[in-house]
Amino acid sequence: QYVGMFMVVFAAVIFVFLGSIEGFSTKGQPCTYSTGTCKPALYTALFSTASFLLGAITSLVSGFLGMKIATYANARTTLEARKGVGKAFITAFRSGAVMGFLLSSSGLVVLYITINVFKMYYGDDWEGLFESITGYGLGGSSMALFGRVGGGIYTKAADVGADLVGKVERNIPEDDPRNPAVIADNVGDNVGDIAGMGSDLFGSYAESSCAALVVASI
Repeated sequence: QYVGMFMVVFAAVIFVFLGSIEGFSTKGQPCTYSTGTCKPALYTALFSTASFLLGAITSLVSGFLGMKIATYANARTTLEARKGVGKAFITAFRSGAVMGFLLSSSGLVVLYITINVFKMYYGDDWEGLFESITGYGLGGSSMALFGRVGGGIYTKAADVGADLVGKVERNIPEDDPRNPAVIADNVGDNVGDIAGMGSDLFGSYAESSCAALVVASI
């Protein structure tokens, strides 16, 4: 809910700031890096806002899929560890590869579809097209921030609470199943290390792709 509220407010801010560059004008303007007339800033602001929301939603989905993969992989790795370290490592490594390929491919597919849809309006105006696409990487990174920082704070607070109660007061080992706070600690680890990492991986991939497109357009 909080992330959704942030997405809506930040999207509105992006639209207002970018649209006000030319006073919300709907007339074409001379291009900065090429000859001819480029699309109005108002429409660039609209498309930038849409690409920001697409990037944010894809980032959230990436984090969710990463948590699902990690949860299944953790259970399977635990079972394989009974047979030896080698099989456990292979299971963990393959699940990490699945997550990496899934996030990169989903980011590439959404970016490809977005470019082709936006190109129906922009045509040969590559400068305006890729300027509006930059919001895609910003959306991915902003959602990664919530997963990384929020999950990290949550898991650290739960970890400290579990250690204080378990080790100091009850004299039981760390990560003992008899300590309910261990469950909260593990949930926080999954959010911070997996959902945050998944969103971060997608955000970095999307940002570098958008940067390359912007440089190519000018």
